[in-house]
Amino acid sequence: MLCRRWGTRQGNWVRRAAVLIAALATLVVVPSAAGNAADVTVTLTIYGTQGANGWYTSNVTVNWTVTGASSSTGCDAVTLTNDTPGFKVTCSASNLDGSSTVTQSHTFKIDKTPPAVAAAPSRPADANGWYNHALSVAFTGTDATAGIAGCTSGSYSGPDSGGASVGGTCTDLAGNTGAASFGFQYDATPPTLSKLAAKAGNRRIDLNWSASPDTQNVEVRRTPGAAGATSSTIYRGPAAGYRDTGLKIGKAYQYTVTGFDQAGNAAAKALTVTATGALLSPAPGARIASAPLLVWTPVKGAKYYNLQLVRGRKILSVWPTRARFQLPRSWTFGGHRYRLHRGVYHWYVWPGFGRFSASKYGSLLGGSSFVLSG
Repeated sequence: MLCRRWGTRQGNWVRRAAVLIAALATLVVVPSAAGNAADVTVTLTIYGTQGANGWYTSNVTVNWTVTGASSSTGCDAVTLTNDTPGFKVTCSASNLDGSSTVTQSHTFKIDKTPPAVAAAPSRPADANGWYNHALSVAFTGTDATAGIAGCTSGSYSGPDSGGASVGGTCTDLAGNTGAASFGFQYDATPPTLSKLAAKAGNRRIDLNWSASPDTQNVEVRRTPGAAGATSSTIYRGPAAGYRDTGLKIGKAYQYTVTGFDQAGNAAAKALTVTATGALLSPAPGARIASAPLLVWTPVKGAKYYNLQLVRGRKILSVWPTRARFQLPRSWTFGGHRYRLHRGVYHWYVWPGFGRFSASKYGSLLGGSSFVLSG
């Protein structure tokens, strides 16, 4: 009887213990409630150099700090190295049961590359690759990512230099700056031209001048010009003189001599000369103030010359042995006394050959005139 009761009690205790163990097991496997969405935080940290207008001008490292979440997507640290007009990164974090999710996104604009810059001079070189007066240079840029915000310009007006330059820059919208320069040769100083002189010959005029060493070329222009032209260039070259031939006796010719350097700078001088024939000086129709020295072209083989002076009638005849004669202020001819007075005089010359007594003369060399004004 006693044994049966004990057995009954023992069975009851065993059953009670089993129920208690099952309850404890249930408490262990059932998890506690996860935090609310407010407990999940996502924080973004950016490492990079900020430029202008929301752009970065260096590599950008993105770090996400996530708290209170059991899972996340896209939240690993990343470094952006390529230029981009817009690259979006996104981090999403969720609580344990997935009932709450926090998402953050950020778009990065990265431009690490300065713009390419090109120079644009306002005009081509003036001569032979040289510029000879003030020059302006504009600069233009291209930028593949951010685009150009603006460019500078520059100018140059000296000093003379074979290695001059103008520099400029362009800035893109990200704040990067690119630079370039325009190199060129500059010479704004003209050469010098001096000692321009003319000597009349028989229907010709010999011009001579002096030019500075930097003179590369000389141009001679005559008015009136050749073949009926108003003006003509009759010589172009490096010489220091030029003979103009075939001129009309008694006609006035204006000569302009211009020297150019390699940069195209010019210096000019001008004079006017009256063409003569064999009778050289004074020039036909010249106005003089005192008794002139009469000069003519020597004739080969001539031993003497016959010079005659006329004012209405012949008032002088002489036989100089040289091709020149200094006219006196007064003289006697044909039994009459003559003196130079204001007015127009004509003179003529013949060459003489052999002995004076033979009176052997050649053809008339020519005739000319002058005006005594003194």
